[in-house]
This record gives sequence, structure tokens and C-alpha cells, in this order.
Amino acid sequence: MKTVLFVGAGRHQRRAIRRAKELGLRVGAIDRNPDAPGLAEADVAETVDFVDVPAAVEAARRIGPEGVLTVSSDRAVPVVAAIARELGLPGIGLETAHLATNKPAMRRRLAEAGVPQPRFAAVRTHADALAAVEEIGLPAVLKPADSAGQRGLSLVRSADEVEARLDDALAESQGGEAILERFHEGVEVNCLAVARGGDVSVLTLSDRRRPDGSGFGVCLVHVFPTTVASEAAAEVARVAAAAVRAIGLADSVAYPQVLVSADGVRLVEIAARVPAGLMDEVSRLGIGVDLVEIALRQALGESVSEEMVRPRLRQPLAIRFLTAEPGPLPTGTVRSVDGFEHVLAAPGVVAAESYLVPGETIRPVRVDGDRRGYVIALGETGDEALACAEAAASLIEVEVE
Repeated sequence: MKTVLFVGAGRHQRRAIRRAKELGLRVGAIDRNPDAPGLAEADVAETVDFVDVPAAVEAARRIGPEGVLTVSSDRAVPVVAAIARELGLPGIGLETAHLATNKPAMRRRLAEAGVPQPRFAAVRTHADALAAVEEIGLPAVLKPADSAGQRGLSLVRSADEVEARLDDALAESQGGEAILERFHEGVEVNCLAVARGGDVSVLTLSDRRRPDGSGFGVCLVHVFPTTVASEAAAEVARVAAAAVRAIGLADSVAYPQVLVSADGVRLVEIAARVPAGLMDEVSRLGIGVDLVEIALRQALGESVSEEMVRPRLRQPLAIRFLTAEPGPLPTGTVRSVDGFEHVLAAPGVVAAESYLVPGETIRPVRVDGDRRGYVIALGETGDEALACAEAAASLIEVEVE
């Protein structure tokens, strides 16, 4: 029996760990949190802070996997690459892992490859930030160079806002660096792709809908298929595939995010992993392609056939995350949660989960962690599926102090 090691074992990884066991694999997992839900699911688990790469490598040696991967965790991608190199396992390589997780390095490589993207500038000091404003213009998006989950991200419309938010962005960066990118209005499109031997298959395009205001970077809703026109969708797929090739992904699941604006299509960023936010469910339910199985096979160095990436169906769906306004949840300290059985039984709903527990605080949406559950619904169209998901989400009854 082959062993596969998951770096990171949180809520999102737990589903993938279960899938690996269904496929007959022995599963190892490491996470710094001893209560991480995926650790309890694994056959062998160690509590290791994988930010400490040498410690993660030594834990991997003890577990002895034939493959290593992460699901959902951007910060784990370079660690996975380091473990693969040290143990002689299949992997994407250290350079590609760096390009996929360091936004300035990613931007520079995309520029070299001619991939359309917003103007950008890397910043480390307030002087850098003010110079960047002059160079790229406003409004702009300020974010850490090497973080994820919308931590430290803000939309800035003046030089004063840039100065006020810069320290927050730098604090979320392991390398003490941030990036300022020109902001463009438009439709955000999530792309799911698989690279096999350097060939790129773009599998799905779905709308990524977000709020305005301080939590503008957080995805509230996925809608599949995308609502952008066919010509724009074709350009999105082209740009997404070009970005996958530009950062050197040869055998990997990839997650490009693309912005469709009135003046063109631009690459927002790209991840070299099965994405978080239930995007693997968009592929599984929407087209019948199992991204987790593909990622597991690639981690083990096994071939992925054309049949595995070929869509088997086309089912419109929507994923509605449970959040405070503009979602259905109130803000405050949770006293009780009721009515979830009505959510699960609502028309069109195929899956739903609540992470809410009494005593926790529901906050206004700022980061991905403020999403406290989800509803997945199917429909004849994406809009119909979204209406079902919204209606079901409204049935949850949360009492707060």
C-alpha cells in the first residue's frame, strides 16, 4: 500500500484525506495544530509547524511517503516542494513553488512571458509605497507578497490609505514585503486547470462573486458556469493556460484567477494546488472530474489519463458561503444555531455544512476565515442554482448575544 503525505490537515484537507483513503492509500499528515481535523483522519499523523521546513522534512522521513502534496494551503506549497526534493519524490520543483506563492516573483515571470496582468510594484517601506502609487496609479490593491486567504489585503483609493494599510500588509508577509497592483473593475473568473506533461487542460470557468468594502477580496459565491460571453471566456482560458505554462507547472492541478474588464482580460494570480473554497466541488459536481484524485496520482508520479480530465457532464451549480452581511448571518457572539436540517432539505441543495459553534464571534467579512459554512445547490442554470442556495442559506437560525 502506497503512502501519501498531506502537508496541512485542516478542514479543507480533511475531505481530501478521506478521498485518499477511499482510493486505498495509506495517509500521513502533518500540521502545527494538534486539533486539526485531518490529523484524526490520517493513518499516521505528527504535530509539526511546517513553517519550520527542516522539521517538516524530518517528519516526512519518519512517515516515509511515496508522494507528498497539499490541498488548499498556499504556504504549504514550498514546503511540499522541499520535502519532495529531499526525499526524491515527484514534485513541481522549488522554483515553480516560489513563483506560485510569491506574488512579486509571479508577476515578474508573467510579465516576461507576456501574460496580461495589472500594473504592479513590490514594496517594503512607506517610501516604496508612495513611489508605487505614482508608478501604477489608483485605485489599487495592496496585499502581502506571500500570504493567502485575503489576510492583509485592502483596496486603497488614496496615498494616505496606502500608508495607513501598509503595515498590516507587511505584518502578514513572512518576507516583510507587499505588492501594490492597479485595481480594475470587472468580473472575476476562477479557472480550474490540470497540467500533464506540460500540456494544459482548462476544465472549468466559474464566476467568483465578492462584496464591496473592507472584505472585498473574500469570495461569497461561486457560480458555474461563468456568465461572461463566449469570446471573453475563450480569452480567459487562453490567459489561464499561458499563466500555468509561464510559472513552469508541468504536472499539477492549477488554479488561475482571471479578471474580465471592459478593456481586456488580466491574470489576477495563480495557485499550484487543489484550491480552497470548495473549488474542487465545482469540478466534481459541475463536470464530473475528481481534482483530488488527479492531485494524488500526480503526487505519486502516476500518469493522469485523458479520460480523467475529460468532462462527463455539465451541471450548473452555485456555492453560497455562510457569512455576515451581505450574507445571512448576524454579527455577535453565537448563543445557538438551529434550523440546519431545513437547509439540507431545501430544494436544489446537494451539500451544506455549518462551522458555527456557541461562544464564537461572527465578525463582518474581512478574510476567508470569516466564512462560517456553505450551501451547494444545483439548478437548470447558474442563476437558478444560486437562487436555491440563497433561499436555503436564509433558513439557518442563528441567535447571537
